[in-house]
Amino acid sequence: MTTFIWDLDGTLIDSYDVFLEALSESFANFKLPFDRQTVYNFIKEESVNSLLEKQAVSFEKIKEDFTKNSTSKNDKIKLMVGAKEVLDWTQKANIQNFIYTHKGKNAFDLLKQLGISSYFLEVVTSENNFKRKPNPEAINYLVKKYNLKTDETYYIGDRKLDIEAAHNSGLGSINFLSSANSQEIKKLTDIIEIFERK
Repeated sequence: MTTFIWDLDGTLIDSYDVFLEALSESFANFKLPFDRQTVYNFIKEESVNSLLEKQAVSFEKIKEDFTKNSTSKNDKIKLMVGAKEVLDWTQKANIQNFIYTHKGKNAFDLLKQLGISSYFLEVVTSENNFKRKPNPEAINYLVKKYNLKTDETYYIGDRKLDIEAAHNSGLGSINFLSSANSQEIKKLTDIIEIFERK
């Protein structure tokens, strides 16, 4: 059975503007310089946590401030264009869906708010305390628990570390980036075309 394990931020939900707004507020609260484009480039390449760890302030304090700021803006987060259409298609095509995200428990609130929580058999977040991507630990947990066939399972994301996580787990990769190790998509609905051609 074909299985999709989805990244959340930047893949199913359009959250980077909210991240940048929340980071701008947190940087201001800690009197840190903030350049929107530089920060965006960094979090797309690395992660928000990596960015916060590099700051000359307490990681725990700035992370708590960022989490509070970003959670307060949940109402600004929208589905990526085509997300609902692809998820509807997966149900008709008998494709099972999971999520593996670095986001915390706020992921569950967002999935419910956006009306898509029922599409997923399980959602793995940072609350599960697995090693972070690209370490394969969380994906391997899902593969083992649900007896997933790695040659029929794909990790769908928007960053290089998502491609690496898929590769490290022996899964196929579908990603918004171009890579020799991944099937590139330009928009989510490209996924439908890829699998209907098979």
